Amino acid sequence: MSLLFKDKNIESVWYGPSPEEAPTLIFLHEGLGCVSMWRDFPEKLSRKTECGALVFSRLGYGGSDSFPLPRELDFLHHEAFIELPKILTEYKIQEYILIGHSDGASIALIFGGMSSKCGLLGIVCEAPHVFCENITIFSIKKIKNLYYNGNLRERLKKHHGKNVDNAFNGWVDVWLDPNFTSWNIESYLPKIYVPQLIIQGLNDEYGTSQQVEAIKNQSGNSVETCFLKNCGHTPHIDQEKKTIKAMDLFIRKLIVKKNTKYLSF
Repeated sequence: MSLLFKDKNIESVWYGPSPEEAPTLIFLHEGLGCVSMWRDFPEKLSRKTECGALVFSRLGYGGSDSFPLPRELDFLHHEAFIELPKILTEYKIQEYILIGHSDGASIALIFGGMSSKCGLLGIVCEAPHVFCENITIFSIKKIKNLYYNGNLRERLKKHHGKNVDNAFNGWVDVWLDPNFTSWNIESYLPKIYVPQLIIQGLNDEYGTSQQVEAIKNQSGNSVETCFLKNCGHTPHIDQEKKTIKAMDLFIRKLIVKKNTKYLSF
């Protein structure tokens, strides 16, 4: 399936109920992610929660059209301010929960801190970033070496096809830009007025619990946290069952709260 924005195609997949029938889970992938790299996790969570699920690849990733490089250092803001609202409009999405992983989590948090976000019920973040850490830069330098001197490019090409270099270089060049070390989105956190769930692997090689603490301490609504043992940067793969359970409980509470609110009138 694909969406057409003017002359650009966006790869997308839908699972479960339509926007008219139930809230929609919107999956925002990581810096090297795309539709296929979520595997069957969105479909499983859709069945578990009885919500619809929209999974899409951002421009320059997966089966979507390419994106001109270099990316601007504020490319995550562009995704939150411009591209995500287009998705909501095109799919006529009414009530929704954002589920973001890594860079996708940052996009969700920026979007959540915007002034206009009608229909947003809650945010789920896996391994979020709200500022740049040394551990992140160190790990990205290692993965860059694997891309050019190992087999990582071939592994990623299975998911991104002709976009593989566009996806990788667009991500790496931003994160390793010396000016990106000052990147920080904490100012958006106090303006997030919906509940959040943060899932963090205790063995995450791209970020520390300081990211989680910043979100918890500064957000404008409640923040639940879930720290997982034997888990790296990708909880929905490293600890799939525990991640589904945590998300399911959180999402069901959001839906109950929404329905109770409507019944109170």
